[in-house]
Amino acid sequence: MEKILIFGHKNPDTDTICSSIVMADLQTKLGKEVQAVRLGETNKETQYALKYFNIKVPEKIENLEEGQKVILVDHNEFVQSAEGIEKAKIQMVVDHHKIANFYTSEPLYYIAEPVGCTSTIIYGLYKRNNIEIEKSIAGLMLSAIISDTLLLKSPTCTETDVKVATELAKIAGVNLSEYGLEMLKAGTDLSDYTEKELLNLDAKKTEKDGIKYMIAQVNTVSIDDILKRKEKLEEAIREAISEEKLKLCLFVITDIINTNSKAIVLGERTDIVEKTYKIENNLIDMPGVVSRKKQILPFIEANI
Repeated sequence: MEKILIFGHKNPDTDTICSSIVMADLQTKLGKEVQAVRLGETNKETQYALKYFNIKVPEKIENLEEGQKVILVDHNEFVQSAEGIEKAKIQMVVDHHKIANFYTSEPLYYIAEPVGCTSTIIYGLYKRNNIEIEKSIAGLMLSAIISDTLLLKSPTCTETDVKVATELAKIAGVNLSEYGLEMLKAGTDLSDYTEKELLNLDAKKTEKDGIKYMIAQVNTVSIDDILKRKEKLEEAIREAISEEKLKLCLFVITDIINTNSKAIVLGERTDIVEKTYKIENNLIDMPGVVSRKKQILPFIEANI
């Protein structure tokens, strides 16, 4: 029997990787032949979580064969998915983002909830199917929630996320705050990444009204340290704009301790950003902003 592939978006973050693995565990226990895979390299934050709970990194795939059965987690937009997704057979989607540029030729299970993390939704699926959650699986789901909600401090975080994270921490046998801070800090060591790698660590492309744009984001404990590389980062951004035919690119640098961000903004449609923020030297100050999904993406969409 052909295995159903389970994966999240390109440039995978912790939620994408952990939710893929966890969803594969759930589907296996429900009797399905599945395999968790990834579409890109794992970041240091994700590597920390996988190592802590002794879980192997999923196999990387480049593209899909026609008719391949798949389950999508943590995304639905085809531009963020695997090459060949248009010809794949999508069996299910589990996601917490807006639905955009998504279509199928056949019916499917589509599970979407306005919560802070895909793993929060998958936790509910375990409960609904009366499947016991193992310690390591609980740890991965917890890691995903911590990552996506910045240790429950992001505006995307809901009461459901808090409740689920608290329960998962008990199952995983960790102190939520202590483990969460160490995991987030592990992801802020960006010193050995090239500027291009930094840009692609957590980058999402989307399109509205013919305007293709990208929002990339990195977490740090010192925005100033990242901005020391501003000139070379701008070169990498301009290359990405040219290669990907983008109209706009934001490279968002988020301080996970003080919950603030600054962003390098480039492209021919920077006027979209200027409707909300003042751009000085290709840079905008974003006090109190940490969430791409709830704070950055909405104002861009509204301004297009």
